[in-house]
Amino acid sequence: MAFRKFLPLLDRVLVERFMAETVTKGGIMLPEKSQGKVLQATVVAVGPGSVNQKGDLQAVSVKVGDKVLLPEYGGTKVRLDDKEYFLFRDGDILGKYVE
Repeated sequence: MAFRKFLPLLDRVLVERFMAETVTKGGIMLPEKSQGKVLQATVVAVGPGSVNQKGDLQAVSVKVGDKVLLPEYGGTKVRLDDKEYFLFRDGDILGKYVE
């Protein structure tokens, strides 16, 4: 609930990454080094959007609750109430999953 106290500005998107798989389907525990970087996340807060050259507000392309695909590198780590979130620009998000 800490993300409700934080509102991203402009076209920024606050996401919470999915947890890495620590156990295989067969029940084998995976060490941290063999766990891949998690590139999927859930959007928890979005900014109002950015202003284009004409002065119109261009809305963000994702909404709260969307599941998105992130780039391998980038984003700003944000700690809110002992939880880790990441802040990305809307244009940095690679895509969103359709349910």
